Amino acid sequence: MTTTPAHPPAAHPPAALHGPAFAADPQAVYERLRRQGPVAEVEIAPGVAALLVTDYQAALDLLRDTDTFSKDSRAWQRTVPADSPLLPVLGYRPTALFSDGATHARYRQVITDGLALLEPHQLQRRVAEVAHRLIDAFARSGSADLIADYARRLPVHVLTTGFGVPEEHRERLVAGIVGSIESTRQAVAAYTDLVEVVTAMVAERRERPRHDLTSWFLTHPAGLDNDEVVRQITLTMIAGNEPTTNLIGNALLRLLTDARYAGSLFGGAMTAHQAIDEVLWHEPPLANLSAHYPRVDVTLHGRAIPAGSLVLVSYAAANSQAAPPAATADGADTAGVRSGESAHLAWAAGPHACPARDPALLIAITAIEQLTSRIGDLELAEPADTLHWRPGPFHRALVRLPVRFTPAGG
Repeated sequence: MTTTPAHPPAAHPPAALHGPAFAADPQAVYERLRRQGPVAEVEIAPGVAALLVTDYQAALDLLRDTDTFSKDSRAWQRTVPADSPLLPVLGYRPTALFSDGATHARYRQVITDGLALLEPHQLQRRVAEVAHRLIDAFARSGSADLIADYARRLPVHVLTTGFGVPEEHRERLVAGIVGSIESTRQAVAAYTDLVEVVTAMVAERRERPRHDLTSWFLTHPAGLDNDEVVRQITLTMIAGNEPTTNLIGNALLRLLTDARYAGSLFGGAMTAHQAIDEVLWHEPPLANLSAHYPRVDVTLHGRAIPAGSLVLVSYAAANSQAAPPAATADGADTAGVRSGESAHLAWAAGPHACPARDPALLIAITAIEQLTSRIGDLELAEPADTLHWRPGPFHRALVRLPVRFTPAGG
């Protein structure tokens, strides 16, 4: 931890990271918070306070310091109502996300070994197949909502196929995955329903294994019991689907509205990969998370933090502080090809960095390339400044992305 002397927090009311005002312009809120120092008090739901790290170096120091900070939320959880809509995201469960040390390593190994079975060429082919089926469903209409009709459906279909989820339960899983991160009163019910579906599937696979990731999680040498398997699968589904959905949607919005990408939908110089890279810097699909709890009273970059406090990392705020210049129209100097620049924090960092980064990137890039190769004249169906973002402290996600285009066969 920093040796900077601790100073008392400034007399600022906590900034609300919930509601439509924050969703409409989060960067304005982050800018105000940065003026208060590297760590500032925020409100993540009515009456629920947290500390938010907005400084890039402070974020890295926190993410890498497993001796001072724990991921176990149980003590903090006792300070919020049992039906809090934050608990589907922050409430303790036996997963890699809420564990430390050897327990974390055991759970994470099952997830990383399972994801390693997703061979890139086969995964890319599966994404392309799903993409074409989804595009076929709206290609003749001349219009679509690229969130509901495409970005939200594609990653979860790929994941549920990999885990062997029965077709009749996939829509229910989508509702559970999306609903559990919404920070609304329905979030608890959505997560409970998701767990119910996965629990039944795990019990069935314990009796009758198949060639799928669910069976593989059950037979991993780590020897997880049924509930542990259920929890790692639900974590993988939520962490693999929600950010990937948002990444696809945010990158498509950039392609459709940023003048530097003009012509990209017709094979221009700026690519889907570059759009995704810029989104990861400037509109990361998970904006604020990496919940940590100091084991003892601690000082982080001059801010005194009592033991057990909820401390979140703002990937979005830290990235906007450290982001390299934007790419040029000819693709030069993009962040993805620079050396010596700071890395963005969209995937977090340290031992709890996202284990699904590579498959998520492959899914997002393939999804965008398949869409733009099939429909080259996509354009927004309403002005960009009228689009709405989903409220909530954790994600950066569009509600809708309506587009129009020449109908197939028209």
